[in-house]
Amino acid sequence: MMISFFDQFMSPALLGLPLVILAMLPPLMLLSPTKQWLNNRLTTLQSWALLNITKQLFIPINISGQKWALILITLMTFLLTMNLLGLLPYTFTPTAQLSLNMALAVPTWLATVLLGLRTQPTMSLGHLLPEGTPTLLIPPLIIIETISLFIRPLALGVRLTANLTAGHLLIQLISTAALVLMAMTPTLAALTAIVLLLLTLLEVAVAMIQAYVFILLLTLYLQENT
Repeated sequence: MMISFFDQFMSPALLGLPLVILAMLPPLMLLSPTKQWLNNRLTTLQSWALLNITKQLFIPINISGQKWALILITLMTFLLTMNLLGLLPYTFTPTAQLSLNMALAVPTWLATVLLGLRTQPTMSLGHLLPEGTPTLLIPPLIIIETISLFIRPLALGVRLTANLTAGHLLIQLISTAALVLMAMTPTLAALTAIVLLLLTLLEVAVAMIQAYVFILLLTLYLQENT
């Protein structure tokens, strides 16, 4: 029995070992390449979707930045499948944990920054100070832009965590209300169940959109440094 609504965000453990590792394996098995000569409908749909998303994300990025396509698209499919699998009953959502999201956001963001400092240091440092800035505003602007630069990975991780956490809590609250109202007023419970169904459909869309937004922001950071 769940003691608190937030217990659903705790990583389950078996014999002292966290089961989050097992929760991260299904995406790898679902998206494993096929050895058949002819692709089935699922692999064809996956290839079509990944190709169009890759084109959409990497058209504004130059040739040197397009080398990141495989890494970022793989990360997006991983986040997408993890978010969707977390909506299934009796499952655990690793991407609702801030630690995991920060572990994905910080290295990728830091890699884009180091790439810019290595390939074009002048232009990368130039983003800290807009052109034509008055002399008196130069020190505070540099401080503000530096702080905003280091906030980027925190914003990536917190955005993904907050959206998934809020959605899961709303689903839990509305489903609990539907169960309580079922014995009291079945009509109101049916209306609550309809709201729950609509919210679940919304959460499916949020799970896909948040994975896309996570990678979209990383491509924007990559575009600034290539």
